[in-house]
Amino acid sequence: MLAPALTNALTIDVEDYFQVSAFAPYIRRDEWDARECRVERNVERILAMLAQRDTKATFFTLGWVAERYPQLVKRIVEGGHELASHGYGHERASDLSQEAFAQDVGRAKKLLEDIAGREVLGYRAPSFSIGTGNLWAFDQLARAGYTYSSSIYPIAHDHYGMPDSPRFAYRVASGLLEVPVTTLRMMSRNLPSSGGGYFRLLPYGISRWMIRRINTVDRESAIFYFHPWEIDSEQPRVAGIDAKTRFRHYVNIPRMEAKLQSLLADFRWGRMDQIFLARDAAKA
Repeated sequence: MLAPALTNALTIDVEDYFQVSAFAPYIRRDEWDARECRVERNVERILAMLAQRDTKATFFTLGWVAERYPQLVKRIVEGGHELASHGYGHERASDLSQEAFAQDVGRAKKLLEDIAGREVLGYRAPSFSIGTGNLWAFDQLARAGYTYSSSIYPIAHDHYGMPDSPRFAYRVASGLLEVPVTTLRMMSRNLPSSGGGYFRLLPYGISRWMIRRINTVDRESAIFYFHPWEIDSEQPRVAGIDAKTRFRHYVNIPRMEAKLQSLLADFRWGRMDQIFLARDAAKA
């Protein structure tokens, strides 16, 4: 008898194209307000796509975006989705002092909760920037009132990653639940299988096979993530960036929405809190 299909977690990191960490050397923060913002229209497209398939998701939302588009935050919540925190200003946790990090995550949580009128439980660090050098971030998140984090990517990468960390949800010393971004274990290595640029780069069939293997072999729910700008073929092109950054950011964006539609059709999807917090509570 086949085991029932698992529900995977669909997550969206709500930030605009000019806020990605790879563009930080090219776009100053004091330029952000002068840039054309496209995040609202792109999130609306995502909300419509999810409503069409009656799918719920978790939106890890920047406080900077929420402050400027409070009605968008309300529409996320009204759609039955989980509102979670991506920090306030998309600053990498590894670049901040403990005090600055505490201020950032506390500010974002309060802002999101004030707009939405409900508690924010989850946090994801920009660029998965919690690792061996700043595990103190978990203590700060717990003090700020967060219940879980999805901030560690157990792979080796030039911008982030903690390849030796557990691949699936675990409690950290502060009591916080860390739910790492999903990887596939093959040939003594963790392979990225969670979305982002890898999903745009690889043929869809490979990503589908990876998620199915995690569901059927590991018997674990996978986490998939993407950004609103990844479905936006008409976003302004950032001038002067290096070739590697250009490739990573723009590769296969015109194909992304169709691939997402296939993903939504091929798997069951839900919210982080309703999958992982509920499962953790059942174990207690």
